[in-house]
Amino acid sequence: MFSVTVRDHMMIAHSFRGEVFGPAQQLHGATFLVDATFRRAELDADGIVVDIALASEELKAIVGQFNLRNLDDDPTLAGMNTTTEVLAKVIADRLAERASSGALGAGGPELAGITVTLHESHIAWASYERSL
Repeated sequence: MFSVTVRDHMMIAHSFRGEVFGPAQQLHGATFLVDATFRRAELDADGIVVDIALASEELKAIVGQFNLRNLDDDPTLAGMNTTTEVLAKVIADRLAERASSGALGAGGPELAGITVTLHESHIAWASYERSL
C-alpha cells in the first residue's frame, strides 16, 4: 500500500457535555496539528498516490472551516462532543467527499483509504481511518 501525508494545523475553542470530561465541560481552547494520509494499492499512471498540492489545498480548506472558531457555534457539529476522535472523523469524511468528487485530482476517486490524525501535543494524538 502506498501513502502520501499532508499536514496543516488549527486552533479551536469548544466545550464538552458529560461528567467524564471534568473541567473540559467549560469552554477551552485546543491547538491541533492535522495529518491526512491518503492510501492506494497501486500508483496511478503518473506514479503518484494523489496530487499533493491539491490534497494540501483541500485539507487547508476543511481545517479552515474550524480554525480560530468556537466549534460549539458550528451548526454542522451541533449535538456532537467535538473530541479529538470526533474531529478526526469529521475531517476524514469531508476529505472523502472531496476525493470522490475529483477535488483531489483524477486519482482521488481511486484512493483506497484516508487516515486523519489530530496531534494534541507531542505525547497525545488520535486518528480516524476509513476505507473509500
